[in-house]
Amino acid sequence: MLLPILVLLAAEPLRDIEFARPGGVALTLDASIPDGPGPHPAVIIVHGGGFIRGDKQTYVPPLFPPLSAAGFAWFSINYRLAPQHQFPAPIEDLKAAMDFVLRNAKQYRVDPKRIAIAGESAGGTIVAYYGATAKGRLRPRAVIDFYGVSDWEFHRDMLGQLSENALSWLGKADLKPASAISHIRKDMPPFLFIHGTADKQVPFPHSPRMCSAMREAGASCEVYVVEGGAHGVGSWEKEPTQQGYKRKMVEWLKETLR
Repeated sequence: MLLPILVLLAAEPLRDIEFARPGGVALTLDASIPDGPGPHPAVIIVHGGGFIRGDKQTYVPPLFPPLSAAGFAWFSINYRLAPQHQFPAPIEDLKAAMDFVLRNAKQYRVDPKRIAIAGESAGGTIVAYYGATAKGRLRPRAVIDFYGVSDWEFHRDMLGQLSENALSWLGKADLKPASAISHIRKDMPPFLFIHGTADKQVPFPHSPRMCSAMREAGASCEVYVVEGGAHGVGSWEKEPTQQGYKRKMVEWLKETLR
């Protein structure tokens, strides 16, 4: 136990920490903890990859520097992938990660009352569903959904069909109950949707549509529009005019988690 504590005091990145082992599958996370005694606000980050690929260091690294610079602890997690593991396995894995961070909040100098979740693409789909359904101790304080699918029936109708990746993850699940939009309630955590207007993989209307339904239910949400943005924060890195989402993400988290 001594080595992790020394590493934490040095505020260096932590790698490959096992947080759960569902069905014998080792799930790990990477983390960054700010200097100082804390307790710090934290963000659990869920990567994309079409539900079938990716890991804790793919697609989401552009989120790491702005969060670290703003004094947030962050935990980027792996989760079980399709087709071997179908819905709701990744939802359960995010739940396990939330439980892990809460149980180890003192060691990681994290404020258990100020934990948000953020995900992009498939990860956005996962955090939106989790945020809409989680209750009690494991409910996050805030959710940031980067261009996730909120309604599978709407998504199918928009694109004409579901992709093989989506079908391999959904398996035999009914589309309606597997959609975050079906679980909206007044007491769900506040959401920030970040979405590019030129997204061809997850069309932009997903985010304002989900936010509109949340507001009708009395829940809080906001949509940040990335004008001309395609699918993926990695593509936004190439366009200086599409970098404003980082400032918005940090400002919104500071306000929501205060």
